[in-house]
Amino acid sequence: MDGTFSPAAIFSAFLLTVALSSPAASLEPYDLLYDSAVQAFYKGDYTNVVRYMEGALGSYKEVRRTKVRCRLRCQDQHPFDETFSDLRFADVVLRRAACMNTCIEEKIGTQSVHKVSEDVVQDFHRRIPYNYLQLAYQKLKQPDKAAAAAHTYFQANPEHVEMDQNLEQYKDLQGVEEEHFVDREARPHQRSFAAAVSLYEKGEHEGAIALFEEAVVEYYKADSECRALCQWPQRFEGHDYLRYRYSLHEVVSDHFTQVLHCEHECVRDLATRPGRLSPMENYLPLHYDYLQFAYFHVDRLEEALQCSLTYLLFHEGEESMTDNVDYYRETLAHDGKPREVRICCSRGMVGGGPLVYDDVQLVQNSAALNGTQRVLLDHVISEEECSDLRRLAHAVTMAGDGYRGRMSPHTPNEKFEGATVLKTLQYGYEGRVPMRSARLFYDISERARRVIESYFLLNATLHFSYTHLVCRTAITGQQDHRNDLSHPIHADNCLLDPEANECWKEAPAYTYRDYSALLYLNGDFEGGEFIFTEMDAKTVTASVKPLCGRMVGFSSGGENPHGVKAVTSGQRCAVALWFTLDPLFRELVNYYYQRGNDHFASRFILHSAVSDLNILVNMFTDVCVLLLFMTF
Repeated sequence: MDGTFSPAAIFSAFLLTVALSSPAASLEPYDLLYDSAVQAFYKGDYTNVVRYMEGALGSYKEVRRTKVRCRLRCQDQHPFDETFSDLRFADVVLRRAACMNTCIEEKIGTQSVHKVSEDVVQDFHRRIPYNYLQLAYQKLKQPDKAAAAAHTYFQANPEHVEMDQNLEQYKDLQGVEEEHFVDREARPHQRSFAAAVSLYEKGEHEGAIALFEEAVVEYYKADSECRALCQWPQRFEGHDYLRYRYSLHEVVSDHFTQVLHCEHECVRDLATRPGRLSPMENYLPLHYDYLQFAYFHVDRLEEALQCSLTYLLFHEGEESMTDNVDYYRETLAHDGKPREVRICCSRGMVGGGPLVYDDVQLVQNSAALNGTQRVLLDHVISEEECSDLRRLAHAVTMAGDGYRGRMSPHTPNEKFEGATVLKTLQYGYEGRVPMRSARLFYDISERARRVIESYFLLNATLHFSYTHLVCRTAITGQQDHRNDLSHPIHADNCLLDPEANECWKEAPAYTYRDYSALLYLNGDFEGGEFIFTEMDAKTVTASVKPLCGRMVGFSSGGENPHGVKAVTSGQRCAVALWFTLDPLFRELVNYYYQRGNDHFASRFILHSAVSDLNILVNMFTDVCVLLLFMTF
């Protein structure tokens, strides 16, 4: 045992955490100021609405700034060294905690121990204070400030019709100028990026370069701040430590797992504009893409090469950028180096993360499959699980399921059958299939989701979008001279246009789908190979022969057109899975089963848009089925 840190030293650090020094400063809690402002609003005291609400916004920002500064300072003062032991780890954690608590008390006083409700926190995230402010400034005859407050609120709430109308009225008021419509909560990295793109599109490349470089600096600063704010008490959803008496190591482990998840979410948060649910695609790498073109236009090839190489850190082997690098290297007569990238942006990476389960084996990665964001895995499920699921498929699947009852939706030469998770659970409850098999359908779907999320190094939670147990059966007597496909070439989240060599991300495509996977249950049939193609829907880039337990996973966009060759004999069964990074489009059945049955019925119905009485009755029946199923 390393005796450098004695128990007494650790205990002293612990006492420092508990016994905080007397505060040298004081900052009124923002939730109390917010409450005072709201009360003043309903009394018609608009002067105090402005006074308290502006004070609340200032207090909220100061608390955030202080937490970030203290966290980063204490992290530098108490780093983890290369030598690891339980005592060293505990000592650093306790010293950091004591440092942060002391730092905050010195800066803002008792604010650090004042607990703010989650409802108030969400109001500030949604910019609700600015709604009150614009009305108060309007009553106080200060239209310029009212316009700024209204504009700030509207940026995060673009669906608010009344605020949109208010903004139009402010534009016509005397004394209100264009410069008054400012976003008081604008995030510097997003503001600089938007302005840079605007200049770039106008051909003003020098100005665009300055703003893109500024945006990159601001992004890394915002990333550091976001991660610093994760280093605080976390909510453990679904855990009750007081009731279950978890061990110290379990609590510590769960805490740092939550911190890590929070830090991963920073990538998604920084790329998401106010009022939007989904992040901007390829956000950070896009900065370097724009920069390399801008530098090229002003004949600064050294910087263009550097930015191109940096872009390839995110999208290794991307063809057009690799060609640009070759051009720059040939012109400059040297290789060059990429810039230092201080964080890992996972979206768009080629994969290579852990496979979560010991038995799962990597067969081919993206390079071996001649594409991007592709993977082929074996032994995702066992032979026994394949057999159970095939028996389940024979009992629950129906012809044309998912395709309006059409027995042969893709080709007249095969019969298509399918079943959803909900239908399978209902059959299990009714005793028409073993409950163990019904549960297995969900369990293996969750296994597949975890593998895909981990392998592609996603920094955000991957949600189920749709899950389908499907079988395709060759129709006897209709297999001679077939030249069609079992499933035509397509992409999963956009409309493939082979002639234009484009994939249009618009309705009726499922544009919210981000990743897809096919988990095969058998290989004892003829034909039925899964194929990737180029955007021309003709040139095959990779072919996969289905086998029990084999899974092919890939991103759902136009980079991965795919289809299924004709099944010419026998039956081909698989679990088809589509995933989304947007929780708004998650599959509710899997979601609530995954979370447990807490408030299941009310939340399921609230999230389901139902108006017709018959639909409501059927929905209630489905919910009851799931509730009863989850008691087994």
